[in-house]
Amino acid sequence: MRHVRSLLTFAAVAFAFVLVAQPADADEKIKMDEKTKKAVENALAYLKDQQQPDGSWGRDKNTAITSFVLLAYMSNGHVPNQGLYGPEVAKGVRFLLAIARDDGYIVAPGGNMYSHGMSTLVLTQVYGMTGDAEVKKTLKKAVDLIVNTQNGEGGWRYDPAPTGADISVTIMQVMALRGAKDSGLHVPDATIKKAVAYINKCHDGRTGGYRYQPFSAGAGYARTAAGVCVLQLSGDYEAKQIARAVDYLETTGDDQAGHYWYGHYYAAHAFHQVGGKKWEEYYTRMRNRLLATQKRNGEWYEPRWEGSVGAQYQTAIAVLILSVPADYLPIYQR
Repeated sequence: MRHVRSLLTFAAVAFAFVLVAQPADADEKIKMDEKTKKAVENALAYLKDQQQPDGSWGRDKNTAITSFVLLAYMSNGHVPNQGLYGPEVAKGVRFLLAIARDDGYIVAPGGNMYSHGMSTLVLTQVYGMTGDAEVKKTLKKAVDLIVNTQNGEGGWRYDPAPTGADISVTIMQVMALRGAKDSGLHVPDATIKKAVAYINKCHDGRTGGYRYQPFSAGAGYARTAAGVCVLQLSGDYEAKQIARAVDYLETTGDDQAGHYWYGHYYAAHAFHQVGGKKWEEYYTRMRNRLLATQKRNGEWYEPRWEGSVGAQYQTAIAVLILSVPADYLPIYQR
């Protein structure tokens, strides 16, 4: 996707939904075993060596890739100046604060609202964990920018202006707003409500999946996974609609070359919210796949799957998927 190419401890969100009746103990089967933990440790060590002197990761001071890497560390208990990789996390956070514009826009040259939403999400997590006043100052501006640039349909697109909208950029802004609201910042309820309404307009009644835009042709795995994840986090959805979307995810291919890592970043959290046998099957399949494809230096990299954004992005997403059972990221907890 174009936004990918140009490119989570505080109170957990309470969710009330029933998709499929599952035994309560089914979720307890999913744990990070020693082999998985070792793979994650190797990946985090690899990512440490890839950090730039200014604290960023990726090419051209990419704030989205930097944010995904920071989330990978935070998903394993490493927070600013705490944990084995606390110094690297702190340095990465300082990079985001330093690059933020006066109006709150957190992007490097060539970045866009997807990058901004991802960076804002990271700062919500950091602020919730640390209460850092400097982080709060930048975060508030970043959140206000999101609120003020929502378009008439209820969504967002690539530019920080209330013009177009698409589901992927919109979903990233909703994630950031949800995190901000949970951390104690003011977020108008109407903003999230309008955004959810836009996401629902992208629902494809025929297949149960989600389209890129309301009148786009055809649903896709990545967009549907993102839609399921965010609607669950928002707490504003119809269980029947979510169930159909999950069925779509289970029956459609998940190896779309241009959207693979983006799709599974959301699918991992979506299936975790669903829980039970569906989550167990999804995680087991992805764990086996990822452990079989990690390179000896700790990275994941497959050129045909979003190869243009590189190994750091792919490795960060792989770590996030494998680390869901660790439950360090409250925004994604059940």
